[in-house]
Amino acid sequence: MRGTSPELTAMDLIVEDGSRITCVYFSQSEAVLRRAIALPWVSFCSDAASLAPEGVFLASSTHPRAYGSFARLLGRYVRDEGLIPLEEAIRKLSALPAENLRVERRGRLREGYFADVVAFDPRIIQDHATYVEPHRYATGMVHVFVNGTAVLADGEHTGATPGRVVRGPGWRGEVAAPAGG
Repeated sequence: MRGTSPELTAMDLIVEDGSRITCVYFSQSEAVLRRAIALPWVSFCSDAASLAPEGVFLASSTHPRAYGSFARLLGRYVRDEGLIPLEEAIRKLSALPAENLRVERRGRLREGYFADVVAFDPRIIQDHATYVEPHRYATGMVHVFVNGTAVLADGEHTGATPGRVVRGPGWRGEVAAPAGG
């Protein structure tokens, strides 16, 4: 209809409506991911932002991991496929990353530590976000405490926002000795 190539037409349409362009790259196979999950030194995290599935956040897409990264690990790879025991997954989600990043008083339930606690139902924890519908909450999370304050109670957000910046030794350019050495 425009008399231009599909590539130029696509670029023109994006410029005309001010769209944000996003891409999804698949750089690992499921086999590689499963192998990595089982390695004892691999800790888990997500580089996705924490977004509410409402208001301005719905104006743009996001990666499904923003809503389902940890639930996918616990539901699919731990419960359903049995790649690692639940206790090992919890260590790789909490204590191990805190140790790797040298973040003090986090990652464990100990006196004097910040009370960051998650209670979930391992029988039903499940991710639901997809590339087509990325703004879908996971299910099975029951309670979440951040710095000792409930932010999720019986699966519902409490409105509390007690989070704070967490920094390891690298934020000032310091070099820390490896954990245990």
